[in-house]
Amino acid sequence: MSKSVEALSVLSTSKHGLTYLTVNDWALIVDKASRVRCKKGEVLVHRGKKANGVYLLLKGNARVQIPLRFKTVTIGPGEICGEMSLLEDAPASTSVVADEDIEAYHLDRSTLETLFELFPHLASRFYRSLARNLSRRLRELLGTGSVPAPSVEKPLS
Repeated sequence: MSKSVEALSVLSTSKHGLTYLTVNDWALIVDKASRVRCKKGEVLVHRGKKANGVYLLLKGNARVQIPLRFKTVTIGPGEICGEMSLLEDAPASTSVVADEDIEAYHLDRSTLETLFELFPHLASRFYRSLARNLSRRLRELLGTGSVPAPSVEKPLS
């Protein structure tokens, strides 16, 4: 299986990924994203610094270091990080550190904005997916349980 087909599979089937994106949305994103590798211990997102985009994990796990929390949160293949800094255009509220060697796609702000201008429905599905992820993560942090993943009929386009 080619690397891009494998990546599309990981991203489009992740339980905690951007669930509302279509196969075509993912193809556009993968085409414009930069593939990056991080070694164990490298920081993907630095707390207190603006993230110039988001990372979509393909392989490996990363630890989200939440200030004043003793429990660590781990994210894995298909999950996103850097999204809060992107949404707010503000410094990151946490650091995200590779727990092992990682492969990910990085999408910078200007690339995302260009994609969203050209494909407004992609933007709508992207932001809807982010809202669902942020809501789930907040529920998990508060210990109020999680809502089941949506059963989404994904259109082909």
